[in-house]
Amino acid sequence: MGLFNKLFSGSSEPKEEKVLPWLPLNTIDQLDIILEKSKTKAQLIFKHSTRCGISRMVMNQFVSAYDLEMNVDLYYLDLLSFRDVSNEVGYKFQVMHQSPQLLVIKNGVVVAHESHGAINEMDFAQLI
Repeated sequence: MGLFNKLFSGSSEPKEEKVLPWLPLNTIDQLDIILEKSKTKAQLIFKHSTRCGISRMVMNQFVSAYDLEMNVDLYYLDLLSFRDVSNEVGYKFQVMHQSPQLLVIKNGVVVAHESHGAINEMDFAQLI
């Protein structure tokens, strides 16, 4: 049984989990704060559907590739739990709703937004 477990379960050593500096986005009022903060520091909003496997896969890839040294505020929006906030993000920033979706906000405007696999192709060095 030990050999079988080794073959199919990978390493027996626990993986170190990368923890991103997520800020929960769960009220509409926070959007005005994000706009104001974007005048001095880039703001990222990651919209995630907790029931979607594709959204989970993209989020895992994003977390894995995320540079913890980036000087941004990173917001996490559970769009199923906070649908009203998700809808307001679309209205306020003039982007069509998609899930998963990442918005980059600088100087009060969305300078880039992508969804699905294109999120992980974004060049943050040029955007931030």
